Amino acid sequence: MRIPAHAVCTAIRDDIVSGFFGPGGRLTEEVLARRYGVSRVPVREALRTLESEGFVTTRRHAGACVAEPSEQEAADLLELRMLLEPLAASRAARRRTEAHLKVLRGLVRLGQERARRAQGEDLRALGSWFHETLSQASGSPGLIALVTQTRRKIAWMYEVGAPVRPVDSWAEHGALVDAVARGDAERARALAALHAERASGAFRPKARTLQRAVNTAGGRN
Repeated sequence: MRIPAHAVCTAIRDDIVSGFFGPGGRLTEEVLARRYGVSRVPVREALRTLESEGFVTTRRHAGACVAEPSEQEAADLLELRMLLEPLAASRAARRRTEAHLKVLRGLVRLGQERARRAQGEDLRALGSWFHETLSQASGSPGLIALVTQTRRKIAWMYEVGAPVRPVDSWAEHGALVDAVARGDAERARALAALHAERASGAFRPKARTLQRAVNTAGGRN
């Protein structure tokens, strides 16, 4: 059975984000096809998609390589997140379904419970699931794609620590869901913006992934 290119794309992206393929490393079709047990055709398609997303770049005489983002690119991502997530929350307040609300409320209950128990690893996973569901509730495919891509690249460029006060953080999640449930778009936008600003302190750049500005000015061949 032919493995679709999107599955290969996900596998390569995950390996880039995890650091298995380091910045600047070559991504040869033959090696990737062997690693994932596929032909070179879906690998080629996956590399084109990842290049459009900014995870891969093509260099003269080297072919496809893992991109080497700059510190400025990483900083820009956090600014973009602070614009996109409030917009998604605002639209979710107008377009969410009962199914979305059920999932969001369930995640808040779990998050609050884990926060009281200081279960950090669970909280990170639940937080990602919460924000993914909230963006899905916006009902805007273009916005969902932007939020998803931004969150993936942030996971690649940053280490994300636990909130200083996880109980308070999950109380903010709960208030946000209440605003979405009431259809209060402005309140949802404001709460999402405040939450994103407070959460920004938990992000620490991955030095091994980012290139300092002095090293990126000249580019590479």
